[in-house]
Amino acid sequence: MHSLLPAVVSMLFLCYGTYVLHSRGVNRISLTFFLLCMATFSWQFTWAILFQMHDARAALSLAKLGYLLILFLPTTLYHFIAELTAQRGERRWVALSYASAGALGVLLLTTDELIDGLYPYFFGFYPKAGPLHPLHLLQTVLVVGRGLWLLYRRQRQAVSTEKTRLRYCLVSLLIYFFAAVDYLCNYGVQFYPPGVLFVATSLGLIAQAMVRHNLLADPLEVAATIAHEMRTPLATIRNQSRMLSRSLPEVLAGYQCALAHGLIPAGLSMTQLQYLAALGQHIEKEISRSNFIVDMMLASARAGSLNRGEFANYSAKQCVDDALSSYPFESTMRDKVRVCGNNDFTFFGSDVLLVYVLYNLFKNALHAIKVAGRGEVEIMLADRKLMVTDTGSGIPDDVLPHVFEPFYSTGGTGMGLAFCQKVITAFGGNIRCESKAGRYTCFLISLPAD
Repeated sequence: MHSLLPAVVSMLFLCYGTYVLHSRGVNRISLTFFLLCMATFSWQFTWAILFQMHDARAALSLAKLGYLLILFLPTTLYHFIAELTAQRGERRWVALSYASAGALGVLLLTTDELIDGLYPYFFGFYPKAGPLHPLHLLQTVLVVGRGLWLLYRRQRQAVSTEKTRLRYCLVSLLIYFFAAVDYLCNYGVQFYPPGVLFVATSLGLIAQAMVRHNLLADPLEVAATIAHEMRTPLATIRNQSRMLSRSLPEVLAGYQCALAHGLIPAGLSMTQLQYLAALGQHIEKEISRSNFIVDMMLASARAGSLNRGEFANYSAKQCVDDALSSYPFESTMRDKVRVCGNNDFTFFGSDVLLVYVLYNLFKNALHAIKVAGRGEVEIMLADRKLMVTDTGSGIPDDVLPHVFEPFYSTGGTGMGLAFCQKVITAFGGNIRCESKAGRYTCFLISLPAD
């Protein structure tokens, strides 16, 4: 009877992992979630057998085998969260956590320092904590706590749709913490261990967020889909603004005529009249900027699906010229941009995508000098490198390590530099950022020989 719950829950985890892997496809996130579910399945299935055993020696061997999987469980959860939040820098710590769990596993299987016998509880045998068992507890607190921090930080930086999905995971991880109550059984407190119910609830919420709320969607592709839907209303607004541009001069002329004949009182100033006369142009300009953003978002989605079979050789200098000629500069901002060096080179990739990369770098640089109220932008080509440098506001030291993370932003959408990195990586090159707050920012693109 006492084996029924762990047996049922183990099957539930098997279903969780298989369901997500089948419905969302094979990728780093779904694979790590599957690994997490399989570790939990194996642990609970082992416990279902353990609670039915009567031979203490055989039960101890099985208990150690089951506990071996428990040692790795916190790390698989941490690994899943690191992939979910796209924290590449965490991978070395994930590897270190796996190595630590492996070292504890060796101690578990070769000594009694981690599990020192069994407690004969009313529901069956249960592992007894050895003198080094607190090391496992410490590792669990560290990696699960780190996972909580990653989720909390990411959901604070995310846009609304991603924020909702990540909050599912944050809440589920808080629920997961309650499973720690089972450790009391390892220290002689006799009660039927309910922790698996918290773990099942926690991973069930994550599974729901992954499938029902599209947690695995690439944020750049989601944004591109939304951007594509914006084309229709923008086209409608453009048609209406053009009608306004054709009709407004006649309306204003009628107003001036009525004003001249004393038919109406003067209600509009000369500044207001001039603004109304140019209103159609203002709207047209904003629509062009909006379509420009839409084009960049759609290009970002395209960057994720490119393969080298679609690439060709292009001139880096020509891409710079094309970007400068088509970028929608504000007022006199174009005069603040200059190109230095004539060391043109060819690269193997997509000219359209490199132009969009330059658009993003121009946008950031021009924003920086606008915020600073000073500075200029310099573009340099040299030694298979393309540099975009501005002497504007710079990037704070605490922000600089995160600039290429999707949706990390202190003002805009936060997807531009993530897109740039995807494109340049697809070309086989790399992009890095150097900056000093209040002084300058330099983005350095290195491209391999074609």
